[in-house]
Amino acid sequence: MVSPVQVAHRVVLATHNEAKLAELRRILVAAAPDVQVLGLADAPPYPEPAETEPTFAGNALLKARACAAATGLPALADDSGLEVEVLNGMPGVRSARWAGPKAGDAENNALLLRQLIDVPAADRVARFVCAMAAVLPDGTEHVRLGIMSGRLVEAPVGQKGFGYDPLFVPDEGDGRTMAELSDQEKDAISHRGRAARDLKAWLTEG
Repeated sequence: MVSPVQVAHRVVLATHNEAKLAELRRILVAAAPDVQVLGLADAPPYPEPAETEPTFAGNALLKARACAAATGLPALADDSGLEVEVLNGMPGVRSARWAGPKAGDAENNALLLRQLIDVPAADRVARFVCAMAAVLPDGTEHVRLGIMSGRLVEAPVGQKGFGYDPLFVPDEGDGRTMAELSDQEKDAISHRGRAARDLKAWLTEG
């Protein structure tokens, strides 16, 4: 078996989401500075799988497996989303397309706020979940889960981040939404940061 340190000097992040790519690249470079992080724009195009699994981990593995097979390089993929307690864990794996397959962040946020319009502040409990999968060309697989708990506000606040960040106030924070935090503050507590840092040993140790 090839050791991680030999194969993981270059990894491909299997995403076309530019905001997510920038965030993941920033986190991974900080956690493993000797690793070169590529995006899908750096690799030849290939047929990408539909996200058909019912879990974050299942979808992350689908994407990472396809990327590793197509590029011959170690691949990383994440599937992440927002789970709202009063919505029985939804939007969950449908977070990115909550308002429809072509919906953007503004539409998704607006729909979620409408669904919570009569929910009091104490009951607007939610959490961000990230499953990050790493797959080697030899078929070795690793999956790590990152969770960030918090609550949802009644209107978007902040201009940074993406997705549901303007609605989400983390429990570990000081009352600001994720869209008000600096990159460094966000990375230190985010679900994606936690999952990525849990893969540091795979990226750097042999």
